[in-house]
Formats: sequence, structure tokens, C-alpha cells
Amino acid sequence: MDVKAVKRHKPDSPTRIIAVINQKGGVGKSTSVVNLSAALGENDRKVLVIDFDPQANTTSGYGIEVDEDEPTIYEVLAGEAPIEDAVRETCAEKVFLVPASIDLAGAEIELVNAEDREMALKSALEGFGDQFDYIIIDCPPSLGLITLNALAASNSILVPIQCEYYALEGVTKLLDTLAVVQARLNPDISIFGVLLTMYDKRTTLSNQVADEVRRYFGKSVFTTVIPRTVKVAEAPSYGMPVTQYARFNNGSRAYLQLAKEVIRRG
Repeated sequence: MDVKAVKRHKPDSPTRIIAVINQKGGVGKSTSVVNLSAALGENDRKVLVIDFDPQANTTSGYGIEVDEDEPTIYEVLAGEAPIEDAVRETCAEKVFLVPASIDLAGAEIELVNAEDREMALKSALEGFGDQFDYIIIDCPPSLGLITLNALAASNSILVPIQCEYYALEGVTKLLDTLAVVQARLNPDISIFGVLLTMYDKRTTLSNQVADEVRRYFGKSVFTTVIPRTVKVAEAPSYGMPVTQYARFNNGSRAYLQLAKEVIRRG
């Protein structure tokens, strides 16, 4: 696509690069990437979304179909295309996407013997990523080499945690991985925020889990919580963020509120 319009944008502050990560699946990770990015766009922020998950849920959540003749993040990592050639426009204002496909699953193996294998994404973004206010990376639900690339390229992580049983399962391992990345690859990365998702205020369980997460993470937890609603779950099947699919839904309002909170955090 023609990205000249993107390149004319000069952020007022350094680009915030956020890896959205939780190795536990089904926590609302891709849903939050789509809806938060769309809400940031509505707040006049230029956003680049990178779908870094072979499941490509963020790509489909934005209604983008991958043509085999067009590059994806896999071709970018493989050095077959510059990242700007893989950028697509989305249905959300000021939001652009680098899509994923199942081919990305092979990158985990192909990068093993590569020089500076954890730095492939960071290198790809150099000279291009600073044209955005935010870059949001949807990480796979694992702590492998692809995820390490995302963490090496980011300055922040956002951890979505669902308000259900075993919510904190695996979080200790995630934090251990973050500590290793800080020590060996990227000393500047830190936790930007923890997001409570699938919250149902009517249930004792949701309130107990929310309290437990707040005790564990303290001020890192966003004040905004994402409620469990049918419209949030339906929106991806229509290829659009919930802010467009059901504008006045509680889930839509929550993501718009989250975007304002993200902006306030800087």
C-alpha cells in the first residue's frame, strides 16, 4: 500500500511499542488488540498493529484476508520484504495492520540458526516504526522465539487476564521471561499495564479474581475492566472492532475508556 500518509505523521513523543502477551489462551488478547487499537485511532493516535500470532485472529478481526501474493509479517521476518510493503489499511481510522498467516508458525524454526535471531522484528521496524504514536503487537500464546522477538522490539507489555478460574496461571513464568529479556535483550522494557477481561460484576468469582489480580500487580492494573458481553464476542466474526459493530455496547464503551487511560499513562 502507499504509506506516504503514514510517514508524514510525526508523533509528539517517542513511539510506545506494546507487546500484548499472555501465554494462556482465551484471555481476550487478540480481541483487546483490535479494540484498543481502534479506540486509540478514534482518539487521533496513529497506530500500527502487528499480528504476531500464527492463528491470525487480529488479522481476521479486522476483516483482512491474506492474499498469497502480498507479504505478511512472515515475509518481513524472513527478510523477503520490508515491513512497509506488508502494511494494510484497516476499517478503523488511523489504524494500520501488518497481517499474519499460518506461515508464521514456520518462522519459529527458521529463525533458530539466524544471527541476532531475537532482533529480527526490532530490525524490521527501524526507520519505519517511529512514524506511529503506538505500535501494538499481538503475541502468540507461548514464550518461544516469536514472542522473544516481540519483547525485544517493545518498550512495554500489556497483560490481559480473564476474570475466571486459574487467571494467574502461568503469570510467574511470564514475569520470569520478562526478567530474562530485561537482563539480556532489552533493559528498557517494563509492564505498561494489566487488563482485566471477561469481567462479570454479577458473579462472586469475577470480583474475587479482580481483587486477586489487583493485589498481585498493584497499580499496574488498569482501572478500566472489560466486561463479558455478547457484542464483543460477535464483532470479530464481522471483521470489525466492537466500537464500530456495536457503538453503544458496554464493551465498546470500556475499550474507549481504556484508550483514554492508555494515553494518560503516556
